[in-house]
Amino acid sequence: MKNIILVRHGESEYNAKRIVQGHIDTDLTPAGVVQARLAAEALKRFSIDRIFSSDLRRAYRTATIIGDVLELPVEKDPRIREMKFGQWEGRSYDHIFETDYQTFQNWLKNPVACPLPSQEEITEFESRLASFYRDILDLPEQNILVVAHGGSIQGILCVACGMGMENLWALKHSNTGITILQVNNEGVSIKLLNSTAHLEAYKPKENPIM
Repeated sequence: MKNIILVRHGESEYNAKRIVQGHIDTDLTPAGVVQARLAAEALKRFSIDRIFSSDLRRAYRTATIIGDVLELPVEKDPRIREMKFGQWEGRSYDHIFETDYQTFQNWLKNPVACPLPSQEEITEFESRLASFYRDILDLPEQNILVVAHGGSIQGILCVACGMGMENLWALKHSNTGITILQVNNEGVSIKLLNSTAHLEAYKPKENPIM
């Protein structure tokens, strides 16, 4: 049996400003650092053997904070970067809601049928996540932590559970939300989904999905 623990990065600078990020490489806010430390304490009970992270700063810094607490190194993997959102990267959510609200809603409902202008091809996004997922299934370690982004974490869930990428935004993840996939000979099951219990004593405002 293998446990794949998925954790979204802490609050980033663009999360706080409500700006679409994608591949834009922003750092954590002070609140995001606190969230990462609280997540690290919560993750102690899972006996994690190995840590992988997106190479974007907001995820990698979250992962290194966790790694310091768990006394484990962090391995970067660009395959688990966030989706590239094309022309929408750098735009504020407020501006999107004012000018492209219906486009945004259609994309949330079905990003396969209603892609954003010039975004990363959904098939390429799925392919890189599936490649990463297959590789970690082949590792000998039992408990593997993956620190990534809302889109890439939810994409891994779609790949692992065979849900189809049209459901990419159906399983929203909060900053440092913890999800556990359990994989054994009988298949795949979600044992925990977007748990933020570790943040109960510290709750900054909710941040956007991207």
